[in-house]
Amino acid sequence: MKRKDLISLCDCSAEELWEFLETAKQLKIAHKSGQSSRPLAGRTLALIFQKPSLRTRVSFETGMTQLGGHAIYLAPTDIKLGQRETTEDIALVLSGYVDGIMARVFEHQVVEDLARYATVPVINGLSDLEHPCQVLGDLLTIWELKRRIAGLKLAWIGDGNNVLHSWLSGASKLGLNLSLACPEGFEPEAEIIEYAKAQGTQIELSHDPTEAVRGADLLYTDVWASMGEEAIATQKRQAFQGFQVNDELLALADPEARVLHCLPAHYGDEITHEVAHGPQSALWVQAENRLHAQKAIMALLMG
Repeated sequence: MKRKDLISLCDCSAEELWEFLETAKQLKIAHKSGQSSRPLAGRTLALIFQKPSLRTRVSFETGMTQLGGHAIYLAPTDIKLGQRETTEDIALVLSGYVDGIMARVFEHQVVEDLARYATVPVINGLSDLEHPCQVLGDLLTIWELKRRIAGLKLAWIGDGNNVLHSWLSGASKLGLNLSLACPEGFEPEAEIIEYAKAQGTQIELSHDPTEAVRGADLLYTDVWASMGEEAIATQKRQAFQGFQVNDELLALADPEARVLHCLPAHYGDEITHEVAHGPQSALWVQAENRLHAQKAIMALLMG
């Protein structure tokens, strides 16, 4: 792995994506069989959080421990990126202390600036534009469940948000076909759609969930209003009526279709409890695979 940072899946080649996935698979197998792998012994990862998170914090801290390293959690009030001191200065100071930086931020420009000024690897743990760690974990899940990625159809139901941008940026390079159903005015960024199409994958964009899911191998949804969108949550809930992943919608997909959700789930809005906890749900394997995918990212970038 020649890459220094993981900021956007746009930056990764198909070969690099497969290197992440292959490494994650091997690390998961080793962990499940009780084998110890400590490629990051003696190394430290700084975890910068502007947004709190259950999965991101626990999976990165646990991952560093399993790899033999140590993680330091920096809460939103600890450093106040760009407020108490500049992002440039924070990046330079942390580079003298730690061996890598993970940042979960509001604005994508912040994580780009960290990568620009830091001399150690920087990992995008989430920004308003992309969520690459989530999608790498999801790709690992699909590969495990379906034994392949190329040629499958993933139906995205809901907001054209940062997770969908990472699907378009990265998954498109692996031959996964995307069928998107978003309410009018909530589509993903046009430039990212055009980028994905240029990778040669099949992308369909509509405003009809029933059409998007027909014959789909995978159904994916996310919360309608992300953290930081509380002011427009009511507006979005009204606009997203009819975009719920429920038993009726799932019945239109392939009989062997699996359901994905990056969590947290708002039951009764974007997904029902019955589907999320039903026999076709892959939510809990998907959540676990964040750990193994991120271990691969850290091992390859920091090892």
